[in-house]
Amino acid sequence: MPYARSLGLLVSCLCFAASAQPFLLPTANHALFETGGEERFFVGTVGKSWVSGTFGCVRTEGWQMHEGLDIRCLERDGQGEPKDAVWATADGTVVYINTRPSLSNYGNYLVLRHQIEGLEIDSLYAHLRAIEPGLKVGQEVKAGARVATMGRTTNTRQAISKDRAHVHFELNMFVNDRFAGWFKKVNPTERNDHGLWNGQNLVGLDPRLVFLEQRAKGEQFSLIEFLRKQRELCRVVVRDTNFPWLKRYGALVAPNPAAATEGIAGYEVALNYAGVPFQLIPRSARELKSRGRFQLLVVNEPEYHLHPCRRLVSQRGNRWELTRQGQQWLELLTY
Repeated sequence: MPYARSLGLLVSCLCFAASAQPFLLPTANHALFETGGEERFFVGTVGKSWVSGTFGCVRTEGWQMHEGLDIRCLERDGQGEPKDAVWATADGTVVYINTRPSLSNYGNYLVLRHQIEGLEIDSLYAHLRAIEPGLKVGQEVKAGARVATMGRTTNTRQAISKDRAHVHFELNMFVNDRFAGWFKKVNPTERNDHGLWNGQNLVGLDPRLVFLEQRAKGEQFSLIEFLRKQRELCRVVVRDTNFPWLKRYGALVAPNPAAATEGIAGYEVALNYAGVPFQLIPRSARELKSRGRFQLLVVNEPEYHLHPCRRLVSQRGNRWELTRQGQQWLELLTY
């Protein structure tokens, strides 16, 4: 490893230790933190600006979700291929490695699992040229450890050109341990080549906002508080009392004396536009107005118009309703 890169990694790791911030940038590209550095950090889609390489409803005129950051390469070999190191964003465990790029639009990709403030967070690194030799599922890695080399692998119809080489980086929450059963039920004729680590079973946080907030707050940054203050797209009721999210992300369950006294018959769930259930309130039978399995309570219309791409809700006349996608999302959550 060149001295300058080694020094940069050392400085990054020392800053990480000093501030006790949970996440490191996954490459040596730190232009995210520089004024006007976005074009040097993000890779946009063909013919589009750097914004299309950010998280959210940034593609297909705002109707296509991009669940990660496309981070530009800094180093190339003699053939113009990227050779940047990809680093673990936090201490964690390797939970999935795909080295058959034809099986995913992620190409070669890697998933690490982290415990942050008692929450399970999964980081995903995609379009990799290579996984670090010897890296295996179940292996523990330290923040800043080299886990892969940046690349441009994918199975999409349009290849990733050399000039757009990047690592696609996600910070995800894991939806359901029973995903394989749900997938087979919903898609009986389709293959699931990645088991629990199919992208549909991961719901993304915006890494850019995470990085910027932890940089601004330093030791005061809290991932739980970051989640609790997500902007609400909608609020729903689910008549279910035993689904995996409740245990995995128990810190997001709010207290309710009525349900504690009378018993829990379901949960009121606040979703952000990406579908993240960031607040869950237990409700007693007396508090539930509908006997249906899912009930849409309220929609934040300005938020919907800003971020419609997950298509979880739609408006029919003056009435809002869950879409088919919204219904399926809640079915996966509670399967």
